[in-house]
Amino acid sequence: MLAAVAAVCLTLTGCAGAGTLGSSGNTVTIALVSNSQMSDAQRLAPHFEAANPDIRLKFVTLSENQARAKITASTAMGGGEFDVVMISNYETPQWAADGWLVNLSDYARQTPGYDEDDFIPSIRESLSYEGDMYAVPFYGESSFLMYRKDLFEKSGIDMPHNPTWQQVADAAAALDTPDMAGICLRGKPGWGEVLAPLDTVINTFGGRWYDMDWNAQLDSPEVEEAVSFYVNLVRDHGEPGPATSGFGECATQFAQGRAAMWYDATSAVSVLEDPAQSNVVGKVGYALAPTVVKADAGWLYTWALGIPASSDNKDSAWKFISWMTDKNYIRLVGEELGWARVPPGNRLSTYQIPEYQQASEAFGQVTLESLENADTQHPTVQPVPYTGVQFLAIPEFQDLGTRVSQQISAAIAGQKSVKDALAQAQKYAQVVGKTYQEKP
Repeated sequence: MLAAVAAVCLTLTGCAGAGTLGSSGNTVTIALVSNSQMSDAQRLAPHFEAANPDIRLKFVTLSENQARAKITASTAMGGGEFDVVMISNYETPQWAADGWLVNLSDYARQTPGYDEDDFIPSIRESLSYEGDMYAVPFYGESSFLMYRKDLFEKSGIDMPHNPTWQQVADAAAALDTPDMAGICLRGKPGWGEVLAPLDTVINTFGGRWYDMDWNAQLDSPEVEEAVSFYVNLVRDHGEPGPATSGFGECATQFAQGRAAMWYDATSAVSVLEDPAQSNVVGKVGYALAPTVVKADAGWLYTWALGIPASSDNKDSAWKFISWMTDKNYIRLVGEELGWARVPPGNRLSTYQIPEYQQASEAFGQVTLESLENADTQHPTVQPVPYTGVQFLAIPEFQDLGTRVSQQISAAIAGQKSVKDALAQAQKYAQVVGKTYQEKP
């Protein structure tokens, strides 16, 4: 594990040195996902170090898929490589139950002014286990549709606040040109890549992964219809190379004016509304996640910070975490980098800051509405034995979701039919389902 992570450091930005990654002295080693908001945190980190001269920060930045694999392996092994890990509401409750994480509510209650109750309730609850938080949110997100208002107006197409997927598909077909994709959708393999948006489509089409008896349902008519719709839409009117496009690739396509629509995370506004990164500032409209049968199709997700139980530097790790997730950090980002780059969807108080209200006029309320309406307890039309919207909150989903996502990406790439991809995905799901059927 040490050799693998050190090798990654040699090729990725943000890693401080290529030596041992474990803590030495009062060094806090932080594993982050290489998204734009995390890059901003590294850029502002000298403020923390100036206020805490006895603490040295060492960042290890990884792509989303790499981060999931390495952070999971490191935390499960208890090796102590990382003092702070970036995880989500998928891992947090499970890892807390396994004893892998430090209870952060204990720290939060002893930190003056931190205000744990200021976190958006749905986000706070998703990071809690038995009433306490075991990770605190850096940013929270749901999903929504982003579209070019100027292109829609020019073409005479109306985008409702709560669109259907058929309306989106019709608009994509109308706006698709050789120089402009009708829509950008994730197609890259990974349970947190293509399956994130696709699962919301499956849910709203009336599909589900399992019935209440843990019988796999990935070859059901509802799932096949949903996946076929998604695959055909991105193949016919999506971006070039959709099978290798994830969040980052679609962010670039849309921000550079090469796509008319993009369905993805609400946190994308930090890129799209930043003049330093985007050519479409002020031209983007925002609508709720498209629906078919089930309403409120948006997902609920948060990138959060936790402390592995194996860390030898817990107090210093908390100092950094509390700095990066505090109200004052929100204001620091706004004042130094721009209010559109503020990490969204974590604290209620953020939406009361006048400067942020002005900067988020186009997307602030639809983001809050999406977060508040996301229902992780009832994600599907028919009842299911699991929770989670864009993922299943079971330990096996990291591997199962990755395997299924590879089948979907193969269908998007034209390497196999949707029916064949789902037939193989059904077999993977049946194996996992059987383990739950056999449990007492």
